[in-house]
Amino acid sequence: MTVRLRDWVTRPWRRSAVATATGQRKSARRLSIEYAVALALAYVLGLLDAAAILIPLGRHPSIALTEHGTIAIAVLGVLGTLGVAIVGVLHVLPTLRWFAAGKEPNPKQRETATRLSGQQAAILVTAWVISGAISVLVNRSTGTALLLPISLGVLFGGSATIGTALLFTQRILRPVVGAATRGSEPRVAAPGVFARLILLWFLCSALPFGVIAAFVVMRSYGWLIAQSASVDVPIMVVSLAALLLGLPTMILTSRSISDPLGEVVDAMAEVEHGRIETHVDVYERSQIGRLQAGFNRMVTGLAERDRLHDLFGRHVGADVAQRALEEGASLSGDVVEAAVLFIDLVGSTQLAESRAPQEVADVLNDFFRIVVEAVDKHNGLINKFAGDAALAVFGVPLRTDEPASAALATARDLGVQLRRLPVVDFGIGVSAGRVFAGNIGAENRYEYTVIGDAVNEAARLADLAKTADRRILCSAGAIDRADDAERQHWAECYSTVLRGRSEATHVSAPAGPA
Repeated sequence: MTVRLRDWVTRPWRRSAVATATGQRKSARRLSIEYAVALALAYVLGLLDAAAILIPLGRHPSIALTEHGTIAIAVLGVLGTLGVAIVGVLHVLPTLRWFAAGKEPNPKQRETATRLSGQQAAILVTAWVISGAISVLVNRSTGTALLLPISLGVLFGGSATIGTALLFTQRILRPVVGAATRGSEPRVAAPGVFARLILLWFLCSALPFGVIAAFVVMRSYGWLIAQSASVDVPIMVVSLAALLLGLPTMILTSRSISDPLGEVVDAMAEVEHGRIETHVDVYERSQIGRLQAGFNRMVTGLAERDRLHDLFGRHVGADVAQRALEEGASLSGDVVEAAVLFIDLVGSTQLAESRAPQEVADVLNDFFRIVVEAVDKHNGLINKFAGDAALAVFGVPLRTDEPASAALATARDLGVQLRRLPVVDFGIGVSAGRVFAGNIGAENRYEYTVIGDAVNEAARLADLAKTADRRILCSAGAIDRADDAERQHWAECYSTVLRGRSEATHVSAPAGPA
């Protein structure tokens, strides 16, 4: 398998949660090869920086490299490149194996993954120090004069290698660290945006310009470089090294900032489309890591808010929940025209005595499921459940043109559907009129409810309906407020004084046979 330099410069780094699923991850072997190429490439770029110092300084008579010494340094460069690649792969391979296999890391593996970048830097520093020490020993015949250029070469070359290796390998290590720290706070210290830009400036501008300036100053004063010597070639070498180092460093530094931001932007789009479970991996403790962690906390908060909204809506009704969100926690209400439907289960006490508690709960759930579906179908609101009874209102909190017609149609639908349930008997009462609809209670604990004569009348009619043939009765107020099409389904039965009332109520029931 061939890994091209172009891939390391132009390939996107973004890796979403879906893209890092087990079935889509690269194999450990491929990841290790890419990691080895990254380290080797960073080491070679560091060698170019070191060569830009050693080549011109090596021409000075007092520190001129011997032929054997030059060959030895070249061999050290090749061996160092191979050494850091091999040692680096051996060190990172166990981590890449569990990551590529999609396994859950154990605590020790998590700890190892968070230290990969620091241990990688230690491997590169060790390689440069050993190479520099061997170079001095091989060329010891030149005395201590060679110590300065080799030290400068190790300093600048090693710095360039560590910086570029961090950028090159971050594409591989970031998802690994993200998988190791998922669900916990990231512990990997990484340079922030400002520090990365400063590092980019140092590697691409300050370092090569400083070397060129040093050549000019040393030639002017005859330090290590004769005043008659030309620095054209050294300057050209340094410029070429800066060019080779600058482009990939600039691209990789910009991607190390833009790609995590792109992941957050993509995740925001997922949340915008309703996928509230979306999260991004947090790789580091820089500003970027804090942004990723902040996004995850925000999404968690949104999910919690949606759960509370859903739970709130299930208890008080979606319309009431929406009104509460729009108006806030205020004790307010209005007197409006509304229709009220009261339904009560018959014989619930005997049902509880003769059946197991779970069976009673199942009967009640089936009963209320039918009630809720019928009320929702006609744009009503289940205002409250009271044991084996339910109160539904129409026309509030959402205004409707014909609340009485909706309540009467709901009662007829319930009469048909509830008769299909075994061991269930009921009574339904419907009334309409002006009621107060709003929040009742205290500032820290209230409920949305309706208060008025129509509510009491509907409850009394429900009691009376338990002995009626159709089990459904309504008041003349509901019939008078209904449209002509709905009135045709009802017929007046009689007048009676309901319990707790002083005036007679004209009672109607669904027309047609029972």
